[in-house]
Amino acid sequence: MIICVPTPLGKHREPDLSYVLNTTREIAKRLRKGQVVVLESTTYPGTTDEEMLPILEESGLKVGEDFFLGYSPEREDPGNKNFSTGTIPKVVSGITENCLQVVKALYDQVVVQTVPVSSTRVAEATKILENTYRAVNIALVNELKMVFERMGIDIWEVIEAAKTKPFGFQAFYPGPGLGGHCIPIDPFYLTWKAKEYDIHTRFIELAGQINTNMPYYVVEKTIRALNERGIPIKGAKILIVGVAYKPDVDDDRESPAFVVMDLLEEAGAIVDYHDPHIPKLRPGRRCKVEKGSVPLDGSIVHYDCLVILTDHSNVDYDLIRRKAKLIIDTRNALELNGLVNGNFIKA
Repeated sequence: MIICVPTPLGKHREPDLSYVLNTTREIAKRLRKGQVVVLESTTYPGTTDEEMLPILEESGLKVGEDFFLGYSPEREDPGNKNFSTGTIPKVVSGITENCLQVVKALYDQVVVQTVPVSSTRVAEATKILENTYRAVNIALVNELKMVFERMGIDIWEVIEAAKTKPFGFQAFYPGPGLGGHCIPIDPFYLTWKAKEYDIHTRFIELAGQINTNMPYYVVEKTIRALNERGIPIKGAKILIVGVAYKPDVDDDRESPAFVVMDLLEEAGAIVDYHDPHIPKLRPGRRCKVEKGSVPLDGSIVHYDCLVILTDHSNVDYDLIRRKAKLIIDTRNALELNGLVNGNFIKA
């Protein structure tokens, strides 16, 4: 039995393990000898042995002998055509050595390589490290984007030059904020758990603060650009291009687009969106209203501003360049598509 359920944050950024624990309780009611239970959901180190194991042992069965419990973090990159589940190495672990061998045997059937580690805590920490690494580096380039802008330096050109170095550098790119079900959430599982050991993860929390503030930066830049053209934000018609959290996927979980739209509407703007992958927004934790995607056609001339938040590959950027009165490009989409001429501002 492989458990892969949501591990969201509460409103105060505390871990919400209710899905994991409720699932574990249901399994415990039905657990029988010889069964294997593996958690794949991202969580803080200690979840499998501290939270799940006691619940499962209430069945009277003994771990490592009667049943086998392990942790193997999910690894996927939606929209990435170079890697699939079967071709990505998979970290595996178990509560006991017997558990590890059984969990490894399970995943050896379906992935090209398993990577055994010494404990479930190490496996849980591995996933946290992977996503925290990305969150921190994205925060770094987001902060540098704002610094370099003041200096009159294009962060995108800087990154392109830096990544020609064949060692010691990996390119990360700025944007309007973090989205998805992993990177904006997972580091805060570690910060919460670290407090149990009287450690404050200031570096991670600072990165979270920078990434969380990026939608506000985009909105401020949009309002400033409109003001320079004599257009007040109150009553301005704005089209958001892309609400998915990353290119070429239909996933809008934790998308910064929702924050940008909310802030623009609170300021009095009339906001529509276009996203070829998301025809209709579904109300949820981050989405307060129902909206449908509008066509990207000649009618964009009626918008005071277009804000590119997601750089989908199937968007007509040439049409945007030719027809839009003002473009705020948070993804460098126009320049990456060879469209360097136009009324656009990088943000």
